[in-house]
Amino acid sequence: MILYSMPSSGNSYKVRLLLALLGRAVTRVDVEYDSPALAQAHADGRLPFGKAPVLVLADGTALPESNAILCYIGAGTHFIPQDSVARAQMLAWMFWEQNQHEGVIAVRAALLTYAHRKPDATPQRLAELLDRGHALLQIMEDHLGRHDWLVGTAPCLADICLCAYTQSAGDRGGFDMARFPAIGEWLVRIAALDGYTPL
Repeated sequence: MILYSMPSSGNSYKVRLLLALLGRAVTRVDVEYDSPALAQAHADGRLPFGKAPVLVLADGTALPESNAILCYIGAGTHFIPQDSVARAQMLAWMFWEQNQHEGVIAVRAALLTYAHRKPDATPQRLAELLDRGHALLQIMEDHLGRHDWLVGTAPCLADICLCAYTQSAGDRGGFDMARFPAIGEWLVRIAALDGYTPL
């Protein structure tokens, strides 16, 4: 398999993390923003939706979208619950991550990190994202204050999915993570998993 991965992206990182946790080998092509490799990947039509990550299978099939890739790689492993209700709960967290969490937590970090995004990093926009992000992180905090993992009694794809942008929310996004001790403890549990690799 070949993974087109943006090194600084949480969406790409979650795929790399699952592969590492499972001990799965992959050929990695780094396509960081504004790099020649990214331009080449676009020119070669390797990014069907115009962005990384993309996992290319041995037969040439290209799988875009980080959470879809997680479901493919995670199939048949302990990271996907066998119980249908627990599996649906896992997917609910993963849908929430893309629909709510990423569009706030990751966007604020991007505005503060990438030079091409700085024109959009107005004080009003940053303040709005900060307030919304703290509210979203509180949803996770409330849940993790009662549970070790997002679903059930063991880590699943939802934990891998949501740890990506959450673990850099303080350093890159400027969110006050001291307000969320249960999230901090959850991130420590994830970092202790065998095979864990950092962003």
